[in-house]
Amino acid sequence: MSLAKAVAIFSSFTLISRILGFVRDILSASILGAGMVADCFFVALKLPNFFRRLFAEGAFSASFVPVFTATLTQGGKEEALSFAETAFSSLIVVLLILVGLMEIFAPGVIYILAGGFSDDEVKFQLAVMLTRITFPFLLFVSMVSLLGGILNALGKFSETAGTPIILNLCMITALIFFSKQFETAAHALALAVSIAGFIQLLWLYLACRRVGYKIRIVMPRMTPKVKEMLIIMMPAALGAGVIQINLMLDMIIASHLPSGSISYLFYADRLNQLPIGVVGVALGTVLLPLLARNIAEGDEKQVSINQNRAIELGLFLTIPAAVAFMIVPYQLIHVLFERNAFTAYDSWQTAYALTAYAAGLPAYVLAKIFSPGYFARKDTRTPVKFALVALAVNMTLNLILMQYFAHVGLAMATAISAWLNVAMLSAGLVRRGHFSLMVMY
Repeated sequence: MSLAKAVAIFSSFTLISRILGFVRDILSASILGAGMVADCFFVALKLPNFFRRLFAEGAFSASFVPVFTATLTQGGKEEALSFAETAFSSLIVVLLILVGLMEIFAPGVIYILAGGFSDDEVKFQLAVMLTRITFPFLLFVSMVSLLGGILNALGKFSETAGTPIILNLCMITALIFFSKQFETAAHALALAVSIAGFIQLLWLYLACRRVGYKIRIVMPRMTPKVKEMLIIMMPAALGAGVIQINLMLDMIIASHLPSGSISYLFYADRLNQLPIGVVGVALGTVLLPLLARNIAEGDEKQVSINQNRAIELGLFLTIPAAVAFMIVPYQLIHVLFERNAFTAYDSWQTAYALTAYAAGLPAYVLAKIFSPGYFARKDTRTPVKFALVALAVNMTLNLILMQYFAHVGLAMATAISAWLNVAMLSAGLVRRGHFSLMVMY
């Protein structure tokens, strides 16, 4: 399957998911607004997503997909299936321990990550409760990531791309039909998140069975392939952790800003994530197994060709979106979110944040394209170094810019550090001879 066709399939399902996501966000803005309850829910949602991106979409995908693809290419289906089952079982053990610890120590975690909430006991306890309800989502969605990696390596992208649709449908259902059946609408949303994770897992498990990969739970063991995956995974976990810590630090700082700041950043980021998800995530997801296969076959020229095509497609689709977000941010926020509990003041504050985020939009997409150039070669260490530099710059700018621009300063710092990260990623590939814009198609 060609890069453009694979991206088109993935992007089509992602676009459907994003449209449903906006319906969800419109309902959330209308029912939750941008106050205390909304802030608590978004913190509770960020915590499992933090670990999801760390274990599932971050380190685990970066290490599992190249090893699985190489095993499938060189050793055949049976060997690849055996490796997948061992990795799947090992992941379950780690996640059960992590989820159990989070359920026990949720108050301490909230105190550390949203310390500003501790001044309001009601707000603090609500954040703790919602976190305990949402966190099982991590267990399910991390296993979803592994099953999705198998399907992506086999060139089956539609099933994986469809999983976010399930999450959005569950949350929309909760908002429409169950928001008044619980103490707050946030309680219904939190429960819907965990239920959606279980349905996503069932969906991809059945999809894997249909293509001949019936994943069983086996005794976890340290096979050579698992050991190789863990060696790759450790620096990838650090790198993914740096990025997620970056986002968490933004949340910690925002929790000390006026009430609503976390919500403004959340809604702005949701709109900014539309092109990132439809274009950037699609390109990165399709590119990783494609490059891993090219490298396993020894075709370095095709690696550069595929990356160049990804860059062209990414910038062609992303730059117009970035320009639109910077020119008419208020109009977009006003139409999408401003109703009932979400006021005109909330729209303006969110629009300012969106303008700042949009300045870094092409960089976010390019990072998704350049990172597979390292991961496909089982190099997860180099991106960590770049991420650490970007984190230091981001935090320095956070502390400076928030003094003058409040929550908008946090978005500005994120955009600037994203461009720095992309500059380092691209320069690193060029220095090694792994990337060139002058490759003939």
